[in-house]
Amino acid sequence: MSETNRVTETTAPPVPRYGAGALADLPSSVLAALGVPDAANVLDLPPLPRACVLVIDGLGWEQLKSHPDEAPFLNAMEGGPITSGFPATTVTSLASLGTGAPPGAHGLLGLQVAVPDTGRLLNCLLWREEDADPETFQPVATVYERAAADGIDASYVSLRQYRGSGLSRATVRGARYVSAESLGQLVGRVEHALRRGDRSYVTAYHADLDATGHRFGVGSHDWRHQLRFVDVLAQQIAAVLPPGTALYVTADHGMVDPTDRVDFDTVPELQEGVALLGGDARARYVYSEPGAHDDVLAAWTELLGDRAWVVPREQAVEDGWFGPMGPGMRERIGDVVAVPHTDLAIVASEREPWLNRMVGMHGSLVPAEQLVPLLSTSRP
Repeated sequence: MSETNRVTETTAPPVPRYGAGALADLPSSVLAALGVPDAANVLDLPPLPRACVLVIDGLGWEQLKSHPDEAPFLNAMEGGPITSGFPATTVTSLASLGTGAPPGAHGLLGLQVAVPDTGRLLNCLLWREEDADPETFQPVATVYERAAADGIDASYVSLRQYRGSGLSRATVRGARYVSAESLGQLVGRVEHALRRGDRSYVTAYHADLDATGHRFGVGSHDWRHQLRFVDVLAQQIAAVLPPGTALYVTADHGMVDPTDRVDFDTVPELQEGVALLGGDARARYVYSEPGAHDDVLAAWTELLGDRAWVVPREQAVEDGWFGPMGPGMRERIGDVVAVPHTDLAIVASEREPWLNRMVGMHGSLVPAEQLVPLLSTSRP
C-alpha cells in the first residue's frame, strides 16, 4: 500500500479528543467567535462577525499532507489535525458539525444503527419514510438553531438532492438550505450567504472526493485529480470572502483502501447468535440475540484475532469512544463493537453488496481515518 493507505497495528485504540480538539468542538467555537454568549470557544478561534465552514467529505489529514502537489493551497493554509470522532463516518461527523455535540450525545452513531425495541436497523444516509422521525431521533439543538436565536443568519450550501432528507432534517434544521449543483455555483452561493445580515454562519458541504475514494481508492489517479478541484474550490471561496470573515476548512473523516476482507455472509462462526449486523466495514456493530452476547464476543474475538479491536459495548462507552452518552443512546450501539486497525474490512457480500464493492473505506479509530484537517484563513 501507499503511505496514504497504510494501516498499522497498535495495541490500544486512540480515543477522539472530545472537548480538546475534536470535530464536535468546531461549531461551538465558531458560535463563540461570532459572539454567542453560551458557546465554548474550545479551539480559541478569533472573533469575527462572519464565518464559513467548508466541509470536504473524505479529506483526511494524512491524505492531504501526502499530496502537496495536488493541493498546494490547502497545504499552505494555517492549521493542523483534529479528530473526527467515532465512528469516523459521514453521518456521525455531519451530526457533530451540525450540533457541536459528540456522537454519544447526538445519537447518529454510524451508518447503520439499531432503533431500540424495533429489531430494525436505520440507515442514517437513506432514512426511509417509515424510519424514526429525524427531529426526535437526533434530539440535540443544532448550531444553526442556536445561531438564529442569537440573531445570526445561518445558511447551509450543498446539493439539491440533500434538501429535506432525513439526515438534513436531523443535522441542518434551523439553517437556510441553499442548493448548489456545481463548484462555481457553490462558490457563488457561499459568497451571497456570507453577506447576509450583520453576522453570518455558513456551512458548505462538498461530497465528490469521498465518492471518488470509495469507487477508485485513496491516492488513485481519479482521487488525486479530484483533490485538485477541491483545492481550487477552497482557493476560490477564500478569494470571495467578505470583510470580517473567517474560512475554516475541515472534513468528516479520512480513508484507507483495505485489501484483506472478512465476509460475514460466508463465515458461519460470525453469524452464530447475531440478530443484526450494523455499522460499517471499518466500524461494525454486532447486535446479539438474547443470551448470546458472551458467545458472540468470544467468536468475533477469536476469528478477527489481532486484526481488530473487538470489545463489548460497555467497554467502548466507558473508554470514551463516543464521548458522553445522552439518554437512550447507549442502546443504539451493538452489543459487540469490532473495529479493524489493520488492513481489514468486515464486509457482508449478500446483505451489503454496495459496501462490498467499495475500494476506499473509513470508520476506524486509526489516524488515517480519524484525523481530519482544521485549516483557516480570514479577511479582516
